[in-house]
Amino acid sequence: MQSIEHAGPSKTSAVLVCVAFGFASGLPLFILYNLLSAWLKSEGVDLKAIGLFALVGMPYTWKFLWSPAMDRFQLPFLGRRRGWIIFTQIAVMLAVMLMGQFNPKSDIWIVVALAATVAFFSASQDIVIDAHRREWLTEEQMGSGTALFVNAYKLSTLVPGSLSLILSDIISWDWVFFITALFMLPGMITTLFVSEPKLYGPPPQTMREAIIEPFNEFVQRKGWRYALLVLSFIFLYKLGDSMATALATPFYIEMGFTRTEIGVVAKNAGLWASILGGILGAYWMLKTGVNKALWIFGALQALATLGFVVLAESGPSLWVLTWVIGFEAITVGLGTAAFTSYIALETNPRFTATQFALFTSLSAVPRTFINALTGFIVEYTGWTHFFILCFILALPGLMLLPKIAPWNGQKTSTN
Repeated sequence: MQSIEHAGPSKTSAVLVCVAFGFASGLPLFILYNLLSAWLKSEGVDLKAIGLFALVGMPYTWKFLWSPAMDRFQLPFLGRRRGWIIFTQIAVMLAVMLMGQFNPKSDIWIVVALAATVAFFSASQDIVIDAHRREWLTEEQMGSGTALFVNAYKLSTLVPGSLSLILSDIISWDWVFFITALFMLPGMITTLFVSEPKLYGPPPQTMREAIIEPFNEFVQRKGWRYALLVLSFIFLYKLGDSMATALATPFYIEMGFTRTEIGVVAKNAGLWASILGGILGAYWMLKTGVNKALWIFGALQALATLGFVVLAESGPSLWVLTWVIGFEAITVGLGTAAFTSYIALETNPRFTATQFALFTSLSAVPRTFINALTGFIVEYTGWTHFFILCFILALPGLMLLPKIAPWNGQKTSTN
């Protein structure tokens, strides 16, 4: 690929890199939340224990603690951003390969340790990939590039959530995890060939500068009140749909669908919906901006949770399952694209890694801590009332939009 000029990458380069990095970023997460839960369920692990496995995702919540080190220090190969990216990608691939070599009932703590390892290096990969994208794309490319990134991120669920489930009915679980891990290779190849982004200023020279300055800049930008409003919005915007999808695969299995049926439906409904979502999301934000996208896509992703209510009430209908998975894939993908674009524009390019990690860490809190309780909530409420609760919890984030992203306003980059 060509070296980065001040005008940013070419359209072709931007598309290819955003898609490849989005896929590599999403794959480990969906291995943990789709494939791992299906594996545990099929091996007879208790549903409440499966829900508690969400706690291995704590690195996604706390990644802002070590993001300053990834801003401050550079590995001795490939540059400031790419060196860390390739290192974390290799670590993720090896940990996933190892995970399938153990029995989840007799070796449960080894599985927990390996899952936590995957989560740690996956979260670390996200830190640097997010920073690379924020620094590499121009402001004009940010909305459409982020939409492509997010939808490739969502598209990666088709490997652990579809292909791997189908393979698990044919081959042993150790080979399933080995083959799934190999899908990290496209992202690794991209890392080797993409160029480093331009610097918006000198990198932090001390750890104190790397830690303190990003937080000071964010708070002093518009004051504490605005900072707390932004953080509240980031916490709440994805709360409802995150909870609704936390136990999606065990829900499908408990409804009576086979792993192959889930995999085939996810492959077809999820694939085309994600592709359509990528096109619509990129086009919408390019034409109208991030603010309107947050309103429309946020409302649609809240409605998607009601699809699970329909499925819970209708029973194991493949037709309903197809519509639920397809609608979830397109609407949640769109909502995430707008949300991630907002976060990117809220960061100051001088403190990309740390501020981006802070914001995305906060957005991961529901997925990690609150989702750990979903198994207990379902045991108490049943599936139907659980998904209704998820819909209700999606509303507070939407209610903050008039303050965060006025309908007639336009979100621009923070410099």
